Amino acid sequence: MSNEEKILALLEAQGKTLEEHGRMLVGLQQDVSGLKGDVAVLKEDVSGLKEDVAVLKEDVSGLKEDVAVLKEDVSCLKEDVAGLQETVTRVALTQENIVLPRLDLLAEGHTLLRDTLAPKDRVEVLEEDVAFLKDTTHSLSRRVVKLEQAR
Repeated sequence: MSNEEKILALLEAQGKTLEEHGRMLVGLQQDVSGLKGDVAVLKEDVSGLKEDVAVLKEDVSGLKEDVAVLKEDVSCLKEDVAGLQETVTRVALTQENIVLPRLDLLAEGHTLLRDTLAPKDRVEVLEEDVAFLKDTTHSLSRRVVKLEQAR
C-alpha cells in the first residue's frame, strides 16, 4: 500500500470518525437542550420553593406569636387555678370546722325532737278526743244557758 492509499484510508477513517462525532454532537446538543428545559423548570420550582419558604416563615412567625399568647394565657390559668385551690381549701376548712359540727348539732336536735314528740297515731287519738270534748262542752254550755233561762 502506497502512502497515498494510506493517507486516503486515514482520511476515510477520520471522515467516519467526524461523522460519528457529528452524530454524537447532535445528540449532545439535544441533551443540552433538554437539560436547559429541565434547568428552566428547576428554576421555576426553586422560585416556587422560595415563595413557599417565605410563606412558611410568616406562618412560623404567626405561630410564635400565638405560642407567646398561649403562654400568657397558661400563666393566667395557673394563677386562677392557684386561687381556686386556695378557695377550695378555705371552703373545705369552713365545712369541716363550722358546717359539719352544726349539721351534727342539727341532727342531734332533730333526734331529740323526734324522741320527745308524740307519735302520729297518738296525736290522732288526742285530736278525736278534743273534738269530742268540744262538742260535749258546747252541748253542756247550751244546756246551762237553757237552765238559767228557765229559772
